[in-house]
This record gives sequence, structure tokens and C-alpha cells, in this order.
Amino acid sequence: MTEQEMRKRLTQLQIEHRDLDAAIAALTETGGPDQLQVARLKKRKLKLRDQISLIQDYLTPDIIA
Repeated sequence: MTEQEMRKRLTQLQIEHRDLDAAIAALTETGGPDQLQVARLKKRKLKLRDQISLIQDYLTPDIIA
């Protein structure tokens, strides 16, 4: 995967992460009985955050001071 592809994938993951955040907030505000759905969305959001972190770590070189 090239750096450009990784940056594109990173952008896609960040957008999906924000969308999930909005969906979770909407479900929480309505106080619906579907807590299982909220839990699944939160789990997906955490996985996305991990993927985002991995790509960001790869794209950001370690600088030894």
C-alpha cells in the first residue's frame, strides 16, 4: 500500500469514525431501548480508532532526539 493510498484510507476511516459518533449520540439522546445496537456501534468505533492510530503511527516517522 502506497503512502497516498494509506492517507486516503485514513481519511475514510476518520469520516466513518465521525459518522459512528453522530449515530451513537443520536441513539443515546432518543433513549431508545436498543442498547445492544449502541454497544455494537461503540465497539466498531473503537476498532476504527485502533486502525486510525496504526496508520497514523506508520505515516508519522519516529524521530530520535
